[in-house]
Amino acid sequence: MAFESLTDKLQNVFKGLKRKGKLTEEDVKKALKEVKMALLEADVSFRVVKQFMKSVEERAVGEEVLNGLNPGQMVIKIVNEEMIALMGSETTEIELQPGKAVTVIMMCGLQGAGKTTTTAKIAGKMKLKGKKPLLVACDVYRPAAIKQLQVNAEIQQVDSFSMGENHKPVDIAKAAIEHANKNGHNIVILDTAGRLHIDDDMMAELQEIKENVTVHQTLLVVDAMTGQDAVNVASSFNDQIGVDGVILSKMDGDARGGAALSVRAVTGKPILYVGMGEKLSDLEQFYPDRMANRILGMGDILTLIEKAQTDIDIDAEKSKEMTARMKKGKFDFNDYLESMKQMRKMGGISSILGMMPNMGVSKDDLENSIDEKQIARMEAIVLSMTPEERSNPKILNPRRKHRIAKGAGVDIAVVNRFIKQFEQSQKMMKQLPSLMGGRGKKGKFRFPF
Repeated sequence: MAFESLTDKLQNVFKGLKRKGKLTEEDVKKALKEVKMALLEADVSFRVVKQFMKSVEERAVGEEVLNGLNPGQMVIKIVNEEMIALMGSETTEIELQPGKAVTVIMMCGLQGAGKTTTTAKIAGKMKLKGKKPLLVACDVYRPAAIKQLQVNAEIQQVDSFSMGENHKPVDIAKAAIEHANKNGHNIVILDTAGRLHIDDDMMAELQEIKENVTVHQTLLVVDAMTGQDAVNVASSFNDQIGVDGVILSKMDGDARGGAALSVRAVTGKPILYVGMGEKLSDLEQFYPDRMANRILGMGDILTLIEKAQTDIDIDAEKSKEMTARMKKGKFDFNDYLESMKQMRKMGGISSILGMMPNMGVSKDDLENSIDEKQIARMEAIVLSMTPEERSNPKILNPRRKHRIAKGAGVDIAVVNRFIKQFEQSQKMMKQLPSLMGGRGKKGKFRFPF
């Protein structure tokens, strides 16, 4: 995941600051030097880092901070605020034309940046907002580009428009807008061709479209995995054709994250969305404050909540029944399977923990404590049970356990250990109301020891 290395390094720096009751100017400057090195290693533009560190240092070495009640926390607060300002301070939406007017969005970027997939992701977002988007295949060069867009449009349940590979992109764009006006589409998204590198022909083609068609928003898709090159690409596109916003793709990979911290400062253009996976639903609104919190290890609970609401089809009655069973200690293996299913929809336990505040625990320690393969083995054990055994774990005698172990491909000891842990969890769930202060009482949490 992007930023992991940067987050761990910054956490180590801040841990040292928080341990000291009083900070000297030398302490702050030494810590900020380490912050500077961490940002440079994360592929943040040198010019951006230089300006960022200047702003932080001017605020952090002041008398109010050094003599404050908690100087370490105040320095972290300053770094957080300056990082938010660096990435744009406010969340920016794609500007749409008012009323029933058609909004034309032109997508551009280098080949391999994930432009066509991102185009379909944007269409999905617009559809959720009650819009009627039309995806337009203007990439007449890349093999199967048109087919890819059509397939993605079908998955997103939106319309697509194409004229094959024997027409000029500008003519396709004109015809698509005419088609949109006749068929009630209020958003037209042009998927233009990419190249392996920026060239004059590519830019001329984009300029021709903008000269002959009213393009309301030009969005650039940039591969976050390319690091500093992503910033250079954004600058070139903005200088030559003009860009209204940037979308960073592949932020779920091992990108060092420098692009997210540099693009806004270098181009002056906002980051609108970040691609967090290959699924057509894996596109997150870019919130500078949430991203800064994630980078500094403060978590991103709001995004986690939103992800739960959008990615999981929650049945209110079913959820209420499950909660009631938990309180009675009747949480069975069917409930366990359902919870695993919902967790996978949100990207797995690693993805969820990545949005939680780290509470002083490093990412490496978290990863070492969580074995995804072990979780898969536990699920295999449950799937090897009969429906009756899942609903009533009490009937699991030695003969049944041996059969389950054989079906799951694990040792009988693993099955026994898992069932014992499950039974202990049931008991703890039953105790939760009393631990929280009793039913209907506003009591403090009491630990069971």
